[in-house]
Amino acid sequence: MENCWVLAFLLPVIVTEAAVIVGGGVGIGVGGGGVWIGGGINAPSTPTASRDYTVLQAWKSAITDDPAGVTKSWVGPNVCSYKGVFCSDSRDFMGNPAGEVVAAIDLNHANLQGTLVKELSLLTDLSILHLNSNRFSGSVPLSFRELSSLTELDLSNNHFSGTFPATVLYIPNLVYLDLRFNSFSGPIPDDLFDQKLDAIFLNNNLFDGELPQNLGNSPASVINLANNRFTGTIPFSLGYMGIKEILFLNNQLTGCIPQGVGMWADLQVLDVSSNSLMGHLPDSLSCLSAIEVLNVAHNKLSGELPDLVCSLRRLLNLTVAANFFSGLSQDCDNLFFRNVGFDFSLNCIPGKELQRPEPDCSAVPGGGLSCLRFPSARPLVCGTLFGAQITTTP
Repeated sequence: MENCWVLAFLLPVIVTEAAVIVGGGVGIGVGGGGVWIGGGINAPSTPTASRDYTVLQAWKSAITDDPAGVTKSWVGPNVCSYKGVFCSDSRDFMGNPAGEVVAAIDLNHANLQGTLVKELSLLTDLSILHLNSNRFSGSVPLSFRELSSLTELDLSNNHFSGTFPATVLYIPNLVYLDLRFNSFSGPIPDDLFDQKLDAIFLNNNLFDGELPQNLGNSPASVINLANNRFTGTIPFSLGYMGIKEILFLNNQLTGCIPQGVGMWADLQVLDVSSNSLMGHLPDSLSCLSAIEVLNVAHNKLSGELPDLVCSLRRLLNLTVAANFFSGLSQDCDNLFFRNVGFDFSLNCIPGKELQRPEPDCSAVPGGGLSCLRFPSARPLVCGTLFGAQITTTP
């Protein structure tokens, strides 16, 4: 899902304030990084350069292990020659050249051990901070809210802990937030989904509690909440979201899949597997005209798998295994002829192989559960749910 993001550290230039990077240094990241031409040990000093030098030296002192020797180059006043540090030309309010500033830090896969220091917030020209796959621990400094130019923050695959770092909600221009594969815990704040973030990755942490009811307010195109400890139901407000990929897998969610999912007109990936969802699949799933991957496996869903779902034309993979479905429609049988990956094993479908033992199917979980549905004598018309003001599609 992340492949829709072309991360700036893979590009040959970074442009900030209409300036092109001219700083030196070797990028540490996917693809091995590249050499950034320019910069010299005797580069002229400016107040901003002096500030950036002080900040990076403070951070270097908080790095306790550097097996690859990345910070060995962090010597001298020319911070633009430091490995993993990239600079751009800046201009003052009159448009005059004002020297180089630190615009991006990419230390992905550097295997550094240490902590983040509050002084990093003084890098007010920093637009990208990528620290994927290191051993940073502790918490995110409250001062990070002062990073007014930051657009991408990747702290994934580290040893951070504590509650959700609420300070990131106050970074005014942040659009990409990646906190996955850490040990953050506790509930996630409602305010997270009122930000202008386009990508939210919280998977593989220890977050718990119920999902905020305003989750549907988020303008994000990708939200990954997988492999946490979330409880409760999928918020009904999700019916109003515009999103391409959303993952809830491997939590402790209960209740029904909300009928409102049919409003996700651009949704391509929906994964709610490995929870405790019950009831029937909502008819509104047939409105997901862009869906390619639909995974509802390892829940307690029941009823017949309808034509409305199996007839989705862009479907590439449908997984309904390990539920309590009792039948397949004709279109579902035809999925194999369309070369669609289709796994319906471990259900209660008569005449099909690899199903549950009969005793397991005698008492369907959630048989008395009443899911919100929209009965109508006419076929479902996508786009009309809840009186939404969008183009309808029969």
